[in-house]
Amino acid sequence: MGAGPSTESEREPLLVPSHAETITNSAPVNSRVYGRRWLVLTLFSLLALMQGMVWNFWGPIQNSAVHAFGFSKSDIAVLVLWGPVGFVPWLLFMWLMDKRGLRASLLLSAFLMLLGAALRSVPLTEQPLRRWLIHGGQFLNGLAGPTIMSAGPFLSTTWFAPDQRATATAVASLFSYLGGAASFIIGPLVVPAPNNTHTFTSTVSVGDENFIRERIQMVMYAELAAIAFLFVAVLIYFPARPPVPPSVAAASQRLSYRSSICRLLSNVRFLMIALAYAVPTGVIAGWAGVLDMVLTPAKISQVDAGWIGFWATVGGCVFGVAMARFADSIRGMLKLILVLMLAGASLSSTWFTLTCLSFTHLPSTAAILYTSCILVGIFINSSVPIFFELFIETVYPVPEGITCGLVTFLGNLVTGLLLFFLTFYCTDLSWLNWCLTGSCLFSLVLILFFRESYDRLYLDVFVSV
Repeated sequence: MGAGPSTESEREPLLVPSHAETITNSAPVNSRVYGRRWLVLTLFSLLALMQGMVWNFWGPIQNSAVHAFGFSKSDIAVLVLWGPVGFVPWLLFMWLMDKRGLRASLLLSAFLMLLGAALRSVPLTEQPLRRWLIHGGQFLNGLAGPTIMSAGPFLSTTWFAPDQRATATAVASLFSYLGGAASFIIGPLVVPAPNNTHTFTSTVSVGDENFIRERIQMVMYAELAAIAFLFVAVLIYFPARPPVPPSVAAASQRLSYRSSICRLLSNVRFLMIALAYAVPTGVIAGWAGVLDMVLTPAKISQVDAGWIGFWATVGGCVFGVAMARFADSIRGMLKLILVLMLAGASLSSTWFTLTCLSFTHLPSTAAILYTSCILVGIFINSSVPIFFELFIETVYPVPEGITCGLVTFLGNLVTGLLLFFLTFYCTDLSWLNWCLTGSCLFSLVLILFFRESYDRLYLDVFVSV
């Protein structure tokens, strides 16, 4: 089963004594799973896909954006930075999720995404005002991040049985990353690059600013239409919870909002793995957001950089779902899975960083850059749902939304700090590669010293349902 449960000194009792006796001596708790859970998961995942796609829209086409809108590299970094900035009021969104449920939270996030997509799609000719609207739209999309990126485990616990929870968490959590991957492909393939970049061209003059601007506008209109459709779908049907909970853990009493925050901030074991999650995922989010800028010195074109980012993220999503399914079938092995993933991330990021340095004289071909970048993305991105499940097991009965809200805030704080420094040090980005390598090694050390426990799993296994 894995390591034993945490000690009484590290956590409060799950239930008061009278209620505990009731569970032991009374009839089993009724539970049921509903087929509609897949529709709920699909709607949530598609919204996450669009939120990630809008967030990562500008990085993969930064050469075209500079040419068409007069953006500087600092502007591109700020546009990516609006995603982490949107996590500043995360406590408010977590309070709303805890008090009003997932439906109200998701409706608010979908509305913010819709308003942001509409703002940045306004076809103004005055470039200064147009740039302000684009920045405003990216900020509103970032405000949807706290719910979109942290509610996956809450949804999986609310709707799915224990033997499907990790898989549902992986799907709900990784679709946002998949949206970022899609933008690596859609942007560079639909929006042509300027003539002075390394890319293949069509018969249309890619140096035409108006044509580039029109193609960017076309993609933004398409994203606006998709978000509007999803908002209407969630408005029509997205229940807060099923009529009957799917497990004992889903039906059990949870800590209050204030008690949960105090518990999380005072739990050393939780803070240890929260840092192990936040540092590498935060660094790779900022690194991937400006991947085109990172690979430009290696003479990698905008389109090739997009494909590298795409396969790195898609590989992480596919591998993450597979590992989550493995974790569902063999329970109590989350720490071992994370150790293997982070060891692979440390090796591949070190390989990529040394390859980019000319004085190491290591082979620096396109195939090597492709392989090392993709491996970094696979190992780090696939660890996200495993981390989420370990967080919840460690601090149960803290509500899932509050737990994952805090760790995603920390991850976006790391991303924000990284992108903030990038606005000042954007000439030579070799330091960014070293940050990626160091973050993977730091996380690996923390996980090796972490002592795991499975409090929620023990409740579901040993209480008859």
